[in-house]
This record gives sequence, structure tokens and C-alpha cells, in this order.
Amino acid sequence: MNEPLHPPDAATAPPVPDTPIDAPSESDPDFMTSLARGLSVIQAFSPQRRVLTISQISQRTGIPRAAVRRCLHTLGKLGFVSAEDGRNFSLRPRILALGHAYLASTPLANAAQPVLRHISNTLNESSSVAILDGDEILYIARAFTSRIMTIDLHVGSRLPAYCTSMGRVLLSHLPGADLDAYLERAKLIQHTTNTIVSREGLREALESVRRDGYAVNDQELEIGLRSIAVPIEAPDGRVVAALNVGAQAARVSVAEMLSRFLPVLKDGARELGLLLT
Repeated sequence: MNEPLHPPDAATAPPVPDTPIDAPSESDPDFMTSLARGLSVIQAFSPQRRVLTISQISQRTGIPRAAVRRCLHTLGKLGFVSAEDGRNFSLRPRILALGHAYLASTPLANAAQPVLRHISNTLNESSSVAILDGDEILYIARAFTSRIMTIDLHVGSRLPAYCTSMGRVLLSHLPGADLDAYLERAKLIQHTTNTIVSREGLREALESVRRDGYAVNDQELEIGLRSIAVPIEAPDGRVVAALNVGAQAARVSVAEMLSRFLPVLKDGARELGLLLT
């Protein structure tokens, strides 16, 4: 999906959780706080924060500096991080092995690529597949076009679910209790004047998405960008992912997305659903 023409900056990017990593250990004797802290340290790095000091990681994660130092030492010994000057840490290429293990074991990610290439070639726009991971969407497959655009989204990128077309599709198919819990806890940030930030308004929008079978995002995450998404259903009827195409608002109207993009997306989603059998 082409959600933002520019990726969210450090000020709007979702923060790394702090205290929750320790909370489960109080009631769960099998919970490994040290492992949770190590994973939280890894997640502190982002496209906007590629190099971090111990103090910065501690601030972003809420983990004490001494514990951050031990995590970085261990990750460094394993080849996942490095710091040439001993102070400024960055992730090493070996970290890709963690994500590759998931993608290699996910049939949809492998099956989606040729379908996405076909969609992108047909519409001359980039297309993507994402799943819901917590309160965010996670890109698991993406096909680019040759258009010159300042999009910086790749496999593994994350965006808030409430203001993205794929996120709306996935949220709209949550069980009632899960959707209620999401709407209760979600932080609805006004990215543009078009962003829906009221819980009642978001619930109504999600009801429309579920009823219509698609979601249109009209410049809610970034001015100048429109996108449209449809659900990908497994043979048992479960919505397992979303498929979308995005375009610059100056070139493509909402009406054109519905008339020209939507049929192509529905065909692609149907094909991907059959590949999941």
C-alpha cells in the first residue's frame, strides 16, 4: 500500500512500549523479562532513528540504562547490533534473519508477490498486502511502480490501523469484543484535517467498510494521498490480510478508484484467497 507519500516522522511514529514489558512477569512465572527487554531494544530502532545511544534507547523503551547496556552487549556478541565508536548503536544486517524467518513461513507473503506485480502493472500504481499486528498494520508484501514518488514503505513497515485503508479493512472484521477494546484504547491522532479522530465516527466508518467490502482512505494520513483496500479471505471466511493500491490525489479521484481500481483489487484478493487453500 502507498499509505504516506512521506513516512511518519519521529514525532508521530508510535513509541516503543515501556513498562508493559515487565508487567506480565508479576503474574506469569514463565515470562522472560530479559528476552522482552532485548526485543524492545531492537524495536527502538526505526527508519527515523537508525542510530541510537544507550540513553536514547532507555528513554524510548523505559528500560534502565544498565539493562539496555547489557542487552546491547548481548545483541552485539550475537551480531545483531554494532557501535563502531562504542556509543552510537545501529542494527546489523543479521537482524534481517528474524524477519525472513517469518516471511519464509507465511504462505501469503510468498504467494502475494506475483499478484501484486500484476496489479501494479495493470494500474501503474504500487500495491501492498498487510496484516493487523496489535494496533498497527504490518506490511508483508509490496510491489512498486516506476513512478517517481517519495514513498518509503517496505516489507516490515508499520502504520496506524485507524487512518489507513488496509487498517480499516482489518479493523472492520474484528470480533465485536475485540473491536470494542481497540476503540477504547486507540490513540486517534489528527494527521490531517480529513482524519477521523472521534471513536463514534471511526466505528461508523468501520461499519461502512464491512458493509461495502472495501475501504477508501482520502488523505487521512497525508494530504495528497488516496488509497483503496479490500479484504483477503481464507477459504473458511476469515479475513487474514488486506490488499490495497494507493495513488496521488491529484492524479486519481475517489470515483476512479471505485470504477477502475476496485475491480482489479477484488480479483487479486480472490486469487490470493484461493492460494491459501
